[in-house]
Amino acid sequence: MAGGAQRRPVSGHLVLGLMIIAVGVLFTLDNLNIAHAEDYLRYWPVALIVMGAAKLADAGSGQGSVLGGVLFAGVGTWLLLDNLGIIRANVFDFWPVLLVVLGAAIVWQGLRGPVLRATADTSDAVVNAVAVLSGVNRGSNSNAFRGGELTAIMGGCEIDLRQAAINGEAVLDVFAMWGGIEIRVPENWTVIGRVTPVLGGFEDKTRAPQDATAHKLTVRGVVLMGGVEIKN
Repeated sequence: MAGGAQRRPVSGHLVLGLMIIAVGVLFTLDNLNIAHAEDYLRYWPVALIVMGAAKLADAGSGQGSVLGGVLFAGVGTWLLLDNLGIIRANVFDFWPVLLVVLGAAIVWQGLRGPVLRATADTSDAVVNAVAVLSGVNRGSNSNAFRGGELTAIMGGCEIDLRQAAINGEAVLDVFAMWGGIEIRVPENWTVIGRVTPVLGGFEDKTRAPQDATAHKLTVRGVVLMGGVEIKN
């Protein structure tokens, strides 16, 4: 595209809006006896497949999630084949596959980069926390924050980084299962979210810096029936 403009990622809101419009048009045609809605409603899983394909396409530019794309596309394809009578199996019989996918995501997260370990000289530059059936409060005022790893399982992590500074880019790996992680960052940080929520949520409430900044925090990981929130 001319001028180096980036392609806007296809969001879930866009696909959901188009799906609602399509259903509205379909029911209107059904009321006018032009088309039968039941003949077309069984194709609704196509929306999930489109969302999955969009996430996979955006993953190459760092804006999407490979795991999220595979999950959406896989579930959508299965439901579509079931609705069309091509396969005869209850999708809920395969819920243990979710554990396999979750385990694969955790393994992938562990293999794609070394976990930052604090040393005597950089103890404040790295934040590692594990909360299992408990709560953890951590903070940092390092002038060269590097990142870390946060895990919350049926517990919570509260991380305060408002007094810290980044010399370039830092990475936080997060994993939340039936728990929550809250991260507070300075106003001049740019947050890049690469978190895949599975029956959970990821919310970036930070205000974008008014001026260009080189201080970037990348948050990546998996959320399973939990939540990760980032705010100023």
